[in-house]
Amino acid sequence: MPERKQVVIASHNRSKSREIEQLLRAGLSDLSVEVHLLADYPDAPPPPDENADSYVGNALIKARACAAFTHAMSLADDAGLEIDALNGQPGMYSRRFAGEDTPFSVKMGILLELLKDTPPERRTARFRCAVAIALPSGEVYTFEDTLEGRIADAPRGQAGFGYDPIFYVPSLGCTLAELPSEFKNRISHRAKVMRRAIPKLRELLTRSQ
Repeated sequence: MPERKQVVIASHNRSKSREIEQLLRAGLSDLSVEVHLLADYPDAPPPPDENADSYVGNALIKARACAAFTHAMSLADDAGLEIDALNGQPGMYSRRFAGEDTPFSVKMGILLELLKDTPPERRTARFRCAVAIALPSGEVYTFEDTLEGRIADAPRGQAGFGYDPIFYVPSLGCTLAELPSEFKNRISHRAKVMRRAIPKLRELLTRSQ
């Protein structure tokens, strides 16, 4: 009996996981692959401490922990918003900025206040995203990419999550939160890095037959 092809998304964040799942299903649509979420496993452990000094390192911590628990191929990402005028903040601490339980609407308000006297040309920023794939055997693979943009002067749009309402993409003339999910999933930082990761996933899934 052939081994089941499956990938577990190593996340408890359902908004982010839905985005990754959509990207996986689109990129692997010709393969019969089961996509699972770590949070849906009975007795799933809490998220591990993300104490690495890089996005890639944090993604590896999560992917390895998930592969060890599920005994399945696991995929994790780590991402952050880097604002040049704030010396790259909030960066790797984007989720924890101003307190982990603070709503993103409040976090965005704080950032906009810090930037209130910053002219548009100096409000450059980027989303950086790293993805790690970990196998139960110990093999790991990592990928990284960015999406360049600017910080808007006020939140705009109702779609997306996190800092999407203040991340303005000049070439599109709108924020990420103003884009329908199917379009965002073609141009976002997460979409770009997943395009790098999917060929390796395809190779590993085919090898596991």
